[in-house]
Amino acid sequence: MKIGYLQYDPQFGDLIKNREHMAAQLEKAQADIVVLPELATSGYFFSGKEEVEKLSETVPGPSTDMFLQLAQKTGTNFIFGMPEKTKKGFYNSAVLITPEGIGGVYRKVHLFFHEKDYFLSGESFPLFEIKGVKVGILVCFDHMFAEAARTLAIKGAQVICHPSNLVLPEYGQLTTRVRALENRVFWILANRFGTETKGKKQLTYTGESQIVNPGGEIIHKAPAKEEELYITEIAPEEALDKNVTELNNIFEDRKPRLYLP
Repeated sequence: MKIGYLQYDPQFGDLIKNREHMAAQLEKAQADIVVLPELATSGYFFSGKEEVEKLSETVPGPSTDMFLQLAQKTGTNFIFGMPEKTKKGFYNSAVLITPEGIGGVYRKVHLFFHEKDYFLSGESFPLFEIKGVKVGILVCFDHMFAEAARTLAIKGAQVICHPSNLVLPEYGQLTTRVRALENRVFWILANRFGTETKGKKQLTYTGESQIVNPGGEIIHKAPAKEEELYITEIAPEEALDKNVTELNNIFEDRKPRLYLP
């Protein structure tokens, strides 16, 4: 299976320019899965609900249509972040687009900082299947909650895709290695880079997207301040082996009766 990411610097508020840029970078990408950053269509640094409402889209909508055209042209499955508009309200979502259509939506469960002012929290950790491989999705701050990744792993996830806009240096790059190791899964961290400014406030994103194997080892890491499309080949069946030693299995050795609810 070929997996990868596109690390790039979305321009806040410019949906058309961001879509055009992503399409240009991905038009020749041929992989089974390519992951893009959190809120890749809109940028991240919202200053009010009015901006969220203006930049949010429905699923299906213009951005999913664009990715569907790319998926049909390249044969690639794409997972990208976007602000999603629904009848209930707005979500910080990641959408799976397959050559056949919309494969599903994951809505971020653990909202970070002022995201709580703008978005509703998701209520589940769905599992998807891509070419026979079980795939889970988390978004950015979800990485700080071991229960989220463990839930997906228990459901059978072999690959966890992680669209992100990380601002805390080294946190996400470290925890995703740990989550991959403790669950024996492959992990695709697709982060963004660049700086967004609103008045006197700034957010600087850490870049360094990475792909990690089930042993917690980095297969490849992107630069901190550069765009990069990277694709590599993995053997997803390696994530089916949950043995640490001949006598230890990370699932069979669990003691749920002793853990706090």
